[in-house]
Amino acid sequence: MMTTQIPTAEELMQRARDLQPVLRARSDQAQRERRIPVATMNQLKEAGLFRVLQPRRWGGYALAPQVFYEIQMVLAEACMSTAWVYGVVGVHNWQMGLFPLPAQQDVWRHDSNVLIASSYMPVGKAIRVDGGFKFSGHWGFSSGSDHAEWVFLGGGVQPTPEQPQPDFRTFLLPRTDFTLIDTWHTLGLRGTGSHDVVVEDAVVPEHRTHKMLDGFRCRSPGPDCAEEPLYQLPFGQVFTRAISTASIGALQGAIDAFRQLASKRIGVDGGRTAEDPHGQMAIAAAQSLVDQLKLKMLANFDQLMRDAKRGVITDIAKRSQYRYEAAAVPEQCLDAVLELQKFCGGRAIFLDAKVQQFVVDILASRAHAGNNLYKYGRNFGAIQLGLDNADYFL
Repeated sequence: MMTTQIPTAEELMQRARDLQPVLRARSDQAQRERRIPVATMNQLKEAGLFRVLQPRRWGGYALAPQVFYEIQMVLAEACMSTAWVYGVVGVHNWQMGLFPLPAQQDVWRHDSNVLIASSYMPVGKAIRVDGGFKFSGHWGFSSGSDHAEWVFLGGGVQPTPEQPQPDFRTFLLPRTDFTLIDTWHTLGLRGTGSHDVVVEDAVVPEHRTHKMLDGFRCRSPGPDCAEEPLYQLPFGQVFTRAISTASIGALQGAIDAFRQLASKRIGVDGGRTAEDPHGQMAIAAAQSLVDQLKLKMLANFDQLMRDAKRGVITDIAKRSQYRYEAAAVPEQCLDAVLELQKFCGGRAIFLDAKVQQFVVDILASRAHAGNNLYKYGRNFGAIQLGLDNADYFL
């Protein structure tokens, strides 16, 4: 068990705010290189931000998810690509806490700062062999993978007569067992470096796997799962916020950029943007939405943590609602930021326009399969109407 001085949530939030000028200055570099600069990743590590959800036995802080996601929103105000990678990669330190202790030792025994990338697409093929699985596949969208020494990959164990039921898992592999394919040429979130991952006949020990059903049932085998409420939360609730919450911070960043523009912009008709009543309504609605989405996210995790502390698993109907509300965030933020862009004038289409970068990044986040609000909305609505739950990523 490692001992470390745990900073307060306020201290961590201030460290994130202190990084904002650096993130803004490096935004063009991240877009150009299609990855987060190494210097930025090192500064996130030095600030201790990746340790927020990491188990304390490995020098982590094991703080509440609310702290982690508030930090993500602060980072997104400056650079959504950085915040996206922080959220997706940083949340893996929480999932690592759900794995058996031998897997945690494999990853962190020599360096508790190493990072884990992922692609949870359930396309991997796992065949049972002595002591584990032979594992192969080709995955897309592995954000921050350039900076990772391990990766989580989704896959299914091939059924056998003895075990015919579907068995989907997360498989943990070291850098030596996977290859990155540079495919990341995108409209938005260009700085995330979300490349493809290829694995060919790697052998994955049993202890380096995490069953999807264990995460759904909140019965994971990690050594802290029995006593620490943080690691008793449903897997789907924690992970899915990592791919939606950056949009809230990005919308705030767009609001701030619009405020600066509108304070001095005069249109071709001679009118001041700040005095345009439609622009005033757009920024009012956008700022109100940011506050609503933040409060809802915090309230949902407040309830999830209260339940975990009482030893209660949050019921499926509520989890389905939370899942839908998380997925709906990018869509709502996109509507609001597009409304703001209408009042930025013709210059808004240029690549150096500040608001447009937030527009395309939020648009890209909406394309993530986990942010399909229609799929999760239908499931939430069906449960309310007395039908069975059809989603186990809750």
